[in-house]
Amino acid sequence: MLKAGCYSPSRSLLPWFCFLAAVFASAPALRSADGDKWWPDYAGGPASARFFEADQITKSNVGKLEIAWTYPFGETGSNPIVVRGIVYGRGRNGSLIAVAAKTGKEIWIREGMQAMTARGMNYWENKDGKDRRLIFAMNDYLQEINAATGQPVYEFGKDGVVDLREGLGRDPATIGRIQSGTPGRVFENLILLGSATGEGYMSPPGDLRAFDILTGKLVWQFHTVPHPGEFGYDTWPEHAYKYVGGVNTWGEITVDAKRGIAYFPIGSPTYDSTAPTGGGPTCSAVPSSRSTREPASASGTSRWSITISGISTAMPLPS
Repeated sequence: MLKAGCYSPSRSLLPWFCFLAAVFASAPALRSADGDKWWPDYAGGPASARFFEADQITKSNVGKLEIAWTYPFGETGSNPIVVRGIVYGRGRNGSLIAVAAKTGKEIWIREGMQAMTARGMNYWENKDGKDRRLIFAMNDYLQEINAATGQPVYEFGKDGVVDLREGLGRDPATIGRIQSGTPGRVFENLILLGSATGEGYMSPPGDLRAFDILTGKLVWQFHTVPHPGEFGYDTWPEHAYKYVGGVNTWGEITVDAKRGIAYFPIGSPTYDSTAPTGGGPTCSAVPSSRSTREPASASGTSRWSITISGISTAMPLPS
C-alpha cells in the first residue's frame, strides 16, 4: 500500500504536500548516489515549472494512498522544499523547521521567523554537499541559515545579513519595504533577486540584483529605470531614475541554467500602471539578463525585452 506523508492538516496545502512527501519518503537520501529527486526551491526548480517527474504515483494507484505521518503545525502559505531526505518549511508561529521526509520527525526548529519571505526560500549547497544553506529575506535583510543545524550563517554579509534597502540610489531610511514575497532564484553561486517596491509615488526603484551566496557581496545590479549612458535612458524623462520607482520583479524569476540566462517579469513604473512619467513600460515588460558562467564576472547585462501595453492588472506576467 502506498503511503503519503502530510505536512499540514490545513486545507489549502494538504493535498499538495501529501504528493511531495509520498514521492520523497520512499526515495533514497542522496540524489547523486541513488537517484533521489529533489524539490529544491520555490516552484520546484530554476524553470519555475511546478512539475515533478515521477512514476510512483499513477492514476491507477493514487486512490490507495494512505497517511504515513503528520506534522500538525505546518503553515500553508509557504512552499516547502525537499532535499537530501529533509523537508524544510514553516511551522508553528511562523517558525522555520526541518523534518525527516520519511518519518516526519522534527530535526530542528528556529522560532521568530514570521517576517521571512512569505512564499518560500532557496536552497544551495557546495560541490561536496558539506556546506548547505537556506536563503531568504526577512524584514528587508537577505540572510542564510545552515540547513544542517538551523543556525545563522554569520560569515554571510555583515554579521549574517545584507540590507536590501541599500544601494538603490535612495535614502534607505525612506524605503518602507523592498523585500518581495517570492524568494528569488539560485544560479550557481548567486542568488538573483527582484523586489516589492510598493505602488505609491516616490517608491524605490525595482533594480534587479545578484548577490554572492558565500559572501553576500553584490555581484551585479540591473537598473530597470535606466541611468545615464544605459540602453533606453532616452525613452524616459530626464533624470527619471532619481524619482521613478517600481518597474520591479515581485513575481517569479525563471533561469535557463544551461545558457546562463535569467528571465524577469517586470511591473509598471509608479504610480501603478498609469505610467505618469510618460516613459518606460506602461504595464509589464519581460527582459532577460545574462549572468556568465564565471560567478566572479557575472554581468547582468540585458539581452532583450518585451513590453505589453494597454493592460490593467495587479498580477505579474509569468516568466
